Amino acid sequence: MASQGGLTRRRGAGGVTSPNGDEESSSRVASPGPKNYSDRTPETAYENSENGHRIAYDPRDISETAERSKQPKLTLMEEILLLGLKDKQGYLSFWNDNISYALRGCIVIELAFRGRVSMQNDSARRRFPLADRIIEVIDDTLTGEVLLDEALKMMKSSEKMSVSSWIDLMSGETWNLMKIGYQLKQVRERLAKGLVDKGILRTEKRNFLLFDMATHPVVDSGAKDEIRKRVRSVCSSRTVVLPPSQFLPAELDFRMLRTISMVCAAYAANVLENALVTMGHEARERAFAQVDELLAEYSQWPFAKRAGGSQGIGANIGQVIGDEVEKNKDKELQLEGQIDEAGPNETKRITRRLDGRKCQDPRERWDMERETWQQIKSPPPPKQQQVQI
Repeated sequence: MASQGGLTRRRGAGGVTSPNGDEESSSRVASPGPKNYSDRTPETAYENSENGHRIAYDPRDISETAERSKQPKLTLMEEILLLGLKDKQGYLSFWNDNISYALRGCIVIELAFRGRVSMQNDSARRRFPLADRIIEVIDDTLTGEVLLDEALKMMKSSEKMSVSSWIDLMSGETWNLMKIGYQLKQVRERLAKGLVDKGILRTEKRNFLLFDMATHPVVDSGAKDEIRKRVRSVCSSRTVVLPPSQFLPAELDFRMLRTISMVCAAYAANVLENALVTMGHEARERAFAQVDELLAEYSQWPFAKRAGGSQGIGANIGQVIGDEVEKNKDKELQLEGQIDEAGPNETKRITRRLDGRKCQDPRERWDMERETWQQIKSPPPPKQQQVQI
């Protein structure tokens, strides 16, 4: 009888009920005190199949499936990683040291697009630059994506910080030993394994000199081709058209704004050229100039068309994004939060420019910003004019 009761407890969420309606004492052995389970979602539920058997399932799996059905097949981080991967070799360029920092920024943008984080609704926030404004978790429901859920749990359980602070912490760029645990480790490898699970990449082992390294060649080239087409359409077409697909569903909110964010993030990660290899030299130059304009136009809130901007490429982008924002007025704080990482100043710090200049190291950037703030707080005394006698 005891073993039967133990088996029943392992199958169900609650205790065992005796025939007279009283709960057996054995079901409360592991409970230190009385608990109220009335308002808790059951960890195990049952449904009857056609052949009469009872099937156990976790309701949280159902909620994650519903979440996945509403979102595109690939996250922003996976799209950026896929653009950077070599198709046949299956690894990133060894000289690209920008993509790691950009991927952490894409995590914040993706959480904002999914309605998990937003700017803190404080009237005094407009006194600070966008990158220094505080973000907060508004919905802690898991997304089903491992990296997004890990970042969401960290943001929920810790103090509220700004977008730039979270990106630095998740990148491991901090001297505070108490916050070194916020670093997200092996992001590129974990994203690649997620793409393997989705059937877009496969895993192989390659020998590099004396070491064996796991590589992930592209299996489903259609996914990468679709991303390249979107990038080229934004960077070179006069009228940008985004046909619906499993990677960008028609019912998805902010389809155009999400695509603009992906293009700007690819520029920051130094992988944008991989989508423009089929274009000529002059066309690539115009494409990079178009991305510079997009960064200037959509890195401020509210969005505004920059005076003197080119009207030759993407003439309908402003109208489409305006319609998307008008349709989702209740999500303005989320939009305000997701444009921070792709701003022109942040991109110039972490992007290797076309003239070959090296991007600044995050530690050097922090020192530079600290010196700037010190100069603002205590400006140097004015120089005295020398009078010749």
